[in-house]
This record gives sequence, C-alpha cells and structure tokens, in this order.
Amino acid sequence: MSEPIKVAVVGAAGRMGREVVKLVLQDEELQLVAAVNRTHAGSDAGLLVGLPEAGIAIVENVEQALLDSRPDVMVDFTGPHFAYANTALAIKHGVRPVIGTTGFTPEQINELDKQCREQQIGGLIAPNFSIGVILMMRFAAQAAKYFPHLEIIEYHGDQKLDAPSGTAIKTAELIAEQREELRQGNPEEEETLEGSRGGYYQGFRIHSVRLPGVFAQQEVVFGGFGQSLKIRQDSYERAGYMPGVKIGIQKVMEQLGLVYGFEHYID
Repeated sequence: MSEPIKVAVVGAAGRMGREVVKLVLQDEELQLVAAVNRTHAGSDAGLLVGLPEAGIAIVENVEQALLDSRPDVMVDFTGPHFAYANTALAIKHGVRPVIGTTGFTPEQINELDKQCREQQIGGLIAPNFSIGVILMMRFAAQAAKYFPHLEIIEYHGDQKLDAPSGTAIKTAELIAEQREELRQGNPEEEETLEGSRGGYYQGFRIHSVRLPGVFAQQEVVFGGFGQSLKIRQDSYERAGYMPGVKIGIQKVMEQLGLVYGFEHYID
C-alpha cells in the first residue's frame, strides 16, 4: 500500500471544514497533519468533530502550519476574503491547493494556475464537490442546445455571502458554451421593481433565493414550444460532498497546473 496523502485542512472548525476533518481522519488513504482555524486554537481536531483524539491541535496561522507539517495537499473551505491568500501561500510552499470556496476572479484563477505551473504542482478550485451537481450542470449544458430559453434558480441558506452561487455561475458558463447569446423575454419588458427579473448572463437570468432552513438546491428551467424541462439537484447534508473532496485530493497529486471546476474529474 502506498503512503497516505498528507492533508492540511484550513477552516477546520467551519461547517464544511469539520466534514473534511472527519473524512481525512476516517480514511486510511489520507493523513491529517494540520488543522487551521481562527478560533478553537489548541483544541484537538478529532475531538472537535466528535471523533477520538487525533493528536492534531487546531492552530491559527496558515503559513506556519504549512511550514511545520509539510502537507501534500491543503483543503480550504474558508471564505472569499481568505481563500486567495491561503491558496497563494500553499502554492508558494509547494503544497497542492484543493479549494471549495467561491468568489475567485478569472484573473486570480489564471495567476494561481501560473504559480502552480512554476512550482510544478497541481491545484483545484471547485465551486461544488457534489457529483450530483456536476451531472446536473452537464445535463443542463446538453439541454441548452435544444432548449435555448432558460433560467437558473438557486437556493441557499440566508447566511451565504455570495450571490449568485459559484455553482450557478459555473452552470451558466457551461450553458453559454453550448448556445449563442440570446436575449430572452419580451424586448419591451420593464422591471417595475428593480432586480425582479434576476441577474443577467448571456441573455438568460439567474435567481438567488436566500432563506433560513434551506441547505443547497439548484434547478435549471427550460422553456420551449408547448413544453418545459426542469433539471434539479438537491443537497441535504455536507457529508454528501466528501466523496468528491477525496477525488479532488487524489487528482491534484497527479496533475500539473490549476483546474477550475470539479467536473473535469468526472468522466
């Protein structure tokens, strides 16, 4: 059996970070070597997530953790304000980033890809690690060839910071690759309440719903002559993303350069 992949988890005490810690601690192909969070410093990472003591204490400083533990991969589920700097730090120290945070600009992604290639390592930025989401996006892109009139509706909890979601933006990008820009609706339409038609992207609209009690859902609604089509995916708990996270950890060990989008790993 080959040596386990050494993993550092940044944002380890967050909702997604805790699931990643559980994944790494419970998988013999992975080894937790560092857990970073701005709170809970000194707490044992295993005990924090309801598992036996792991012997890995939560620390606050990302760079120091990378220097001390020398991981192969850094998994980051923090937030848009921290992820770019954390990713750049990981690449600087030769650590492969696997990033589940959205909000990166195309310019930032290109710069990070350049840095990865200079360091001869791989990396991944994925708006969503759900295999079901990837299939939903892929099916939507296929359907757009035949149903060019569409709208995207995404649902998240009211504490989500960005709108639209990274998944919705990625879905829109994939759809735009399959259809020319087509401005939908009546050319004379007028919003009597600003924003009621949603965000505009390549001629179609994206709607973001933010409500307490909602986890993560997205549907793409297509309209045609005499019929409609809906492609929808629902996520119910964060553990559902973990098989995808493991695939991401394994794949970045084999590639060169930064990949944007988990769909590149699903055949």
